[in-house]
Amino acid sequence: MARYTGPVWKKSRRLSFSVLETGEELKKRTYAPGQHGPTKRIKLSGYGTQLREKQRVRNMYGVTERQFHNLFEKAQAMDGMAGVNFLVLLESRLDNLVYRMGFARTRKAARQLVAHGHIEVNGKKLDIPSAQIKAGTVIAVRENARNMKCIAESLESNIAAPAFVSVDKDAKKGTYVRIPERTELNQEINEALIVEYYNR
Repeated sequence: MARYTGPVWKKSRRLSFSVLETGEELKKRTYAPGQHGPTKRIKLSGYGTQLREKQRVRNMYGVTERQFHNLFEKAQAMDGMAGVNFLVLLESRLDNLVYRMGFARTRKAARQLVAHGHIEVNGKKLDIPSAQIKAGTVIAVRENARNMKCIAESLESNIAAPAFVSVDKDAKKGTYVRIPERTELNQEINEALIVEYYNR
């Protein structure tokens, strides 16, 4: 399946989950989209609950079905809990770290910055949004992109970066300090359901 490019708020309402992690999408209308307004929700089966959780995480990180499945298989082969490993791998993607450092307001915008060659990793240009980044890596906005209005506005609006990244807003540079802990990631996600979905 190709990457979703439609309305994010509609997708958030369908999944009853804030894909942008702001909660803004569900403030005005907490019910699913549709011309008939609020309707009685059908109780989900066990499989339906697992599928919805998978779709929530997949849409939040903006990855394709194949990328999502391949990352999960990689997480299962690692030591430790597969669900936590999976979330750490998703957080370690270059586009996600650019977003976490505040260089872009959304993951979609961060992916575009990377794909257009505006980001460098350890001093070298890297335009692959899905690249896995190791702890200790320095990520910076390239010299020719430091005056971009969208990056400046994003850094100004960004409240605070999570503890696993450090950011120098003036130099438009950040460091992926360490692997994130589970408590630092979205608490609404139940990664155990995703593990159950793929192991069914």
